[in-house]
This record gives sequence, C-alpha cells and structure tokens, in this order.
Amino acid sequence: MDREADVTVSETERLHSQLSRFEDMFPGYRMEIVEGAIVMSPLKPHHARTIRLLWNTLEDQIPPEWGFISDVAVPFDGDNEFCPDLAVIPAVEADKNLSAYPPDLVELAIEVVSPSSVRNDYEVKDRAYARRGIPHYLIFDPYKAQCTTLWNPGPDGYRGRDVIPYGETVTVETGIGKVSVDTAELPVDPGTAA
Repeated sequence: MDREADVTVSETERLHSQLSRFEDMFPGYRMEIVEGAIVMSPLKPHHARTIRLLWNTLEDQIPPEWGFISDVAVPFDGDNEFCPDLAVIPAVEADKNLSAYPPDLVELAIEVVSPSSVRNDYEVKDRAYARRGIPHYLIFDPYKAQCTTLWNPGPDGYRGRDVIPYGETVTVETGIGKVSVDTAELPVDPGTAA
C-alpha cells in the first residue's frame, strides 16, 4: 500500500494549533480532534502506567534507528488530529522534538483505552490508521484486560485482527522486527470482571 502523505509539516503545525489553544486549560485531560470534534479524555494512573511499561518494553526491542512519540499530534486531515498514546517513528524524526508529525512516519501505533475513548480507539482509529497505511496498530485495554493487534491495513480498516487476553504474550512481526509484550504485568482496572 502506498503511504503518501496528504498533510505537509506546515499543514501539520497549522492543524495542531487548533488544539494548542486548549492544552493548558484542562490539566489531567488528553485532547484530540476526532471526526471534527475536540475530544477530551480524562487520564487515570493505569493509562500512564501502561504507556510507560509498553515504552520500556519496546525500547529494548526496536532497532536504534527507530524512536517513540507519545501524546504528540499526528494530524490526518481537517477533522482528525490524533495523539497516539505511543507511536514508533524514525528516530531522526523523533529527535526533531516537534509538536506534530505526519502519519506516514508511523510504523506502529499504540492506544491505551480509557472509558471515553472506546469508540475512537476501536472504530475511528482502526479505519483512519489503516487508510493511511500504518502497518500495525495495537490497542491495550485495561477495562477488558486484553490487547487487540491489528495488521494488514485496507481502505475500511485492518483486515487482520487478534485479541490476546492479559496474562499472555503479545508478539507482532513488524517491518522493523519482531516485538513482544508480556501482558501479565500490565494494570487492569479493578472493576474488570475476571
């Protein structure tokens, strides 16, 4: 699939400016533009802990020419400016320390579900990430105690999908190498039924 960028860096910065007006007004919330609406998701400790554990686990496994961004704007179009919880992009790009990056740089996108992001993470981003040709998308869900791995992007979403319960190891063969996450240590919301 050809992953051409429809959004230039200058357009990316312009789109991100829509959110930057609100960033300091609502501490404790993550903000994105999804389908033209500003979406605020309250952050809980399990959310941040999951991201930290995933980052630490994956950092030891990916080649040094790849780096991470977290909660940084990735504008897709005028109606969608996502901030992936974690994304793997070329290290030379991550080192630029920008406030926004084009989606064609993302090799692996990771979202951690919060109560207000269920539809966005499982439906909206599934379609948007796939349409832009992001090869792999992982959804870690502390409320269902599971990870959904998505691959083989197509125009209507990912054609490959597996659901792995927490307690098992998630292994994904990416274009930058194999990555594995032992989910046994990931936090699970106390309200989750066993």
